[in-house]
Amino acid sequence: MPAKRRVVRPEEQGDRPRERRPRALTAATAGEVGLRHVIDLTAREAEGVTLVEPTEDGWVVVVEVVEDRRIPSSGDVLALYEADLDMEGNLMSYRRKGRYRRSSSDNPYERS
Repeated sequence: MPAKRRVVRPEEQGDRPRERRPRALTAATAGEVGLRHVIDLTAREAEGVTLVEPTEDGWVVVVEVVEDRRIPSSGDVLALYEADLDMEGNLMSYRRKGRYRRSSSDNPYERS
């Protein structure tokens, strides 16, 4: 029979609580976190992440979202959402940057 593990409670760890160190996000992790935030806030299906870029104090993630499904799918209305994350992946802000039809050849996303 395996030995039971003893759980150490915070009050048993000494006088000071253990400090939580912020975890640095990789570009891949920042993209996943930004995607999750946009999906949660828009309640829409995402096509994917189109940009992940580091900033001074975090990450910018751009996600392509299906706003309106059409038949044929070339008529779908898509939108690009930009999410600003801090170094730990917390959402600081988000905004819709533009809408366009899937069949459009223009790139509606221009960072300013």
